[in-house]
Amino acid sequence: MTRFDEPLKKALGDKTAAPLESALGIATVGELLRHYPRRYAQRGELTPIASLEHDEHATVVGKVSAAMRRPMKNRQGTWLDVQVTDGRDKLHLAFFGKGAYVAEQRLTPGTEAMFSGKVNIFATGKTRRVSLAHPDYESFDETPETVEEFATAPVPIYPSAQGLATWKIRRAVRTVIDVLTLEDPLPAEVRERHELSALDVALRRIHRPRDMGEVSQARRRLKFDEAFVLQAVLVRRRLAASAWPARPRPGAEDGLLRAFEGRLPFQLTEGQLAVGAEIAADLALEHPMHRLLQGEVGAGKTVVALRAMLQVVDSGGQAALLAPTEVLAQQHHRSIVKMLGDLATGGMFGGTAVALLTGSMGAAARRSALLDAASGSAGIVVGTHALLQEHVQFADLGLVVVDEQHRFGVEQRDALREKGGGGRPHVLVMTATPIPRTVAMTVFGDLEVSTLTQLPSGRAPISTHVVPAAEKPRFLDRTWERVREEVGLGRQAYIVCPRIGDQEGDEGDLDKADSEEERRPPLAVLDVAEALSGGPLQGLRIRVLHGKLPPEEKDGVMTAFSRGEIDVLVATTVIEVGVDVPNSSVMIIMDADRFGVSQLHQLRGRVGRGGLPGLCLLVSEAPEGTPARARLDAVAGTLDGFELSRVDLEQRREGDVLGAAQSGRKSSLKMLQLLRDEDVIEAARTEAMSVLVGDPDLEAHPALRSELDAMVADERAEYLEKA
Repeated sequence: MTRFDEPLKKALGDKTAAPLESALGIATVGELLRHYPRRYAQRGELTPIASLEHDEHATVVGKVSAAMRRPMKNRQGTWLDVQVTDGRDKLHLAFFGKGAYVAEQRLTPGTEAMFSGKVNIFATGKTRRVSLAHPDYESFDETPETVEEFATAPVPIYPSAQGLATWKIRRAVRTVIDVLTLEDPLPAEVRERHELSALDVALRRIHRPRDMGEVSQARRRLKFDEAFVLQAVLVRRRLAASAWPARPRPGAEDGLLRAFEGRLPFQLTEGQLAVGAEIAADLALEHPMHRLLQGEVGAGKTVVALRAMLQVVDSGGQAALLAPTEVLAQQHHRSIVKMLGDLATGGMFGGTAVALLTGSMGAAARRSALLDAASGSAGIVVGTHALLQEHVQFADLGLVVVDEQHRFGVEQRDALREKGGGGRPHVLVMTATPIPRTVAMTVFGDLEVSTLTQLPSGRAPISTHVVPAAEKPRFLDRTWERVREEVGLGRQAYIVCPRIGDQEGDEGDLDKADSEEERRPPLAVLDVAEALSGGPLQGLRIRVLHGKLPPEEKDGVMTAFSRGEIDVLVATTVIEVGVDVPNSSVMIIMDADRFGVSQLHQLRGRVGRGGLPGLCLLVSEAPEGTPARARLDAVAGTLDGFELSRVDLEQRREGDVLGAAQSGRKSSLKMLQLLRDEDVIEAARTEAMSVLVGDPDLEAHPALRSELDAMVADERAEYLEKA
């Protein structure tokens, strides 16, 4: 008998298990059985050879049409050229030495088989030769199980790797699945309500189906499994968090918050007031708030967070705002001090100091900020990763605000939360990247979620256009003319590039999948700034900003740009979030196809902030009809960040989304698709809540408890454990 947690080497032997672990990272029986088939083959269904891509490792189902010996070019002897057809195109298989002799005996014309290897495509003119050099192969007629089953049953084809053919994985699976014993972690009543197969039945059907109907039934169960276990972990975390102690921070009737609100030069939106009320109520409770605040670019999240921080200060505590970059930390510090006015320097209401702490500050400024935080004289401390260092102490940390939380690792967020002293601080996580509801439920399921969708009055619309620089060079000339026109009206412009200019590599979201051809290096800030200064933007005040500048210089450049002393700022994505210069009206994004959809949406949100109409031009050489161009057209087609977040997710694998949240490790989701399976996630969430509320220690569900404990212990779930 074999268990899920049994090492694969014990179940299969070292020789069989070693390539599975080295090539695919599969080390246990459970990991092998969770390595599901990518697709299924049936007799007569041949792989379209035209669909194969150069350099991919492919498994091809085809029929041998011819096999012939050919002379070697540079030495004596011959090699075997086996031609395989899909009924329309040819695939050439090259065999040498003893392998050629064996293949000649086995791969006779008419033989139907699976071939696995690295695809090579050589194209000259209209001729396209597709080949596999010395591929692994398996004839359907030679495999014992397919003799009995293949005429009617689908044959699973697994995600594989060089040197590990799909049928070798299939044989390993068959070895362990026939002797598998397991206890189903999904409660029987849940299975019955949703008409789901038992887990052992589902695993046998996914790996050894008699027909595609069984595959469909297995997928239903396995999708639900993934959703249910993940939601159960999150529900358990949420229930545990409700038992942690925290000092209530109800605020004061006539404190800093009231004074601040009385001085605001604008009215808060209904959304800001509603979300603010949710946060205020959470802060007054005796257990820590764990809330995610998401919103559109420019929806006013900073004001909402500042009101929460002032409520904590009015309650005698301190608030820390953690930002991912020095530029953003400095911007937040400036913005908060500006909004508070004399309340940030004492004033008639007493006020509170607002300290800034970054890793590259001078010794004197750093000592002063550390003393303000430790003594409690700074009610608000804004900083970068420097806040997380062991020697940074707070007098009474009551609230942690994490801006752009996805930019921080798990240990970093957790380190600041542990500085709460007496009881845990309340936590408010902010993101300006709108998150589809299913992602919020799956990645942030242990957090309450508040959403801001309403933009403050005075925000002007932003028009976005794609500039096809390669197809229409004149459009690029017109781009620089538009910049000069805006500057001539007294406005300012951003120009964003993916790279700084030395050899550090791309700072953007470089997409290498859109073309097989070698792409030129991404455009660099230093090169573009120099070319524009001596060319189409000659005479304008141009400065550069990027992450490798000294902190004082970065701060100086941003301050000068904010004061209108710079016409054009050529920058990397350091200005992606938080930067607020109302006079900036135009954003030019060079090599825009090298950035992600959400990143483009964030960048263009830097303009149109001061009542001036915003213009965003996406400059790209991506040809029309390519996936890269489609992304740009999607961004140009809508200002709705939530719609774009769905587009972004559709073009990425769920593992990319969840893996980033789970400490950058590979996602545990194999079947679940976050956009298409919303109903499954909803149902699993409801069931998990029902089970955990009635049995929080899972005493009546030991198999489920073991499954959850294993997931939380696994490094892939570290985010769920500490977020």
